[in-house]
Amino acid sequence: MKSIEIRHLKKYYGAIKAVDDISFSVSEGEFFAFLGVNGAGKSTTISVLCGRQEKTDGQIWIGGKEQSDEMKRILGVVFQDSVLDKSLTVRENLACRAALYGIGGEMFTRRLSELTETLSLGDILKRPVGKLSGGQRRRVDLARALVHSPRILILDEPTTGLDPNTRRQVWSVVHALRKSQHITVFLTTHYMEEAADADHVVILDGGKIKADDTPLNLKNRYAFDAITLYHVGEKALQNLSVPYERAGEGWRIRVENTAQATELIVKNPQLFSDYEVTKGGMDEVFLAVTGKRAEAL
Repeated sequence: MKSIEIRHLKKYYGAIKAVDDISFSVSEGEFFAFLGVNGAGKSTTISVLCGRQEKTDGQIWIGGKEQSDEMKRILGVVFQDSVLDKSLTVRENLACRAALYGIGGEMFTRRLSELTETLSLGDILKRPVGKLSGGQRRRVDLARALVHSPRILILDEPTTGLDPNTRRQVWSVVHALRKSQHITVFLTTHYMEEAADADHVVILDGGKIKADDTPLNLKNRYAFDAITLYHVGEKALQNLSVPYERAGEGWRIRVENTAQATELIVKNPQLFSDYEVTKGGMDEVFLAVTGKRAEAL
């Protein structure tokens, strides 16, 4: 079953085509990654999907049904910029959000207890959101998105500005939720490593889809593996007839795939006494597809 299906979606602002005729689908329980530079159209797509903006054209289905106010109830969204009320406590923020879905009284108490345990909110429930750290606030954003037990969790650049340790904590919670509750996760990001474990990746650039596949297939199509060799002279490398470059104290050889790497090693065992093989990554895929480096975003 498809959790989200989008066909020929367009969102134009006059002559500006923020989202320009895109189509893709997200399967139930899938970890889906939507990649692109800032301004590629990711957040605009999310805004249209959530009903915050009207589409110019196209069709959207959520949970197998055409987009409507009722269908939005199965969505939980963590926006790029926090929408929490900084003057209210964590508990008050969550109570206000729950009330919008008719969750109150004992029902809210039970749900709050579940979220407190899952997201480790016990120490901060009575604290004003404005006095929380960035990582604590992100956990509350997640709780807010999950308070009505949605089937689809949309994360719009959820870890931007967070330190590496906090980013790991956020993802630990998200992946635990996927396993325990079979939630579909729709991620927009420009952190390539966050997309490496996705089931399905779409790369957006200039409002258009440039690539749509699994991370493995994208790496095989667009990225190259590399062998880093140590304690070998350049003259010996020239006899291999493959591209190479200096890499610290060693030499990096570019190979098409693991099969070519294995063939080189088997044929030239005298050269490969100290080496490491590195698989091509999503950064290389992103650069090949868009012509832009992810780290420059």
